[in-house]
Amino acid sequence: MRGVKRYTNATFTKRVDHDGGRHRPPRPPSEPALCPGCGAVYVRKHWSHRAPGRAIARRADQPLIVRVCASCRTRRTGVPHGFLHIDGEFFALHREELERLLRNEADQAREDNPLNQVLAWEDLGAGTLLITTSTEHLAQRLGRALEKAYDGEVHYGFSHENKLAHVWWHR
Repeated sequence: MRGVKRYTNATFTKRVDHDGGRHRPPRPPSEPALCPGCGAVYVRKHWSHRAPGRAIARRADQPLIVRVCASCRTRRTGVPHGFLHIDGEFFALHREELERLLRNEADQAREDNPLNQVLAWEDLGAGTLLITTSTEHLAQRLGRALEKAYDGEVHYGFSHENKLAHVWWHR
């Protein structure tokens, strides 16, 4: 065979894994699984609130598995992955409208993906609101919704090492 190199005396080194499996993702739960905290259903390798009834239908000999979803674990540990800071004179004047928009957007995001949850709404006084979220994507989504609806200035800050997002909106 022309052009093909043959290695007859090749030596291979054995890979040593010092991390002990930390690089592997956790094994997905068995299906169907139900989260007791938020009621999300794990079907087809995805947590969803919109799972059809037949997707969680099971045989009489197959028990329904109860698992806590990642978002409820985050809520229990209290470690947020996203922050949305809202301030400004416009916010103080139109607070109810803005909060309604943010709650609707958060509900829609949670319906799309149950892992997107608002962990806390904190009124910091002086027309300032801090919203903590379970994912960095939800904080970004809320910031984009405010920018789209009411303009203003939006700034994004990321920490890629620990998956953390800070979003500041001001008008």
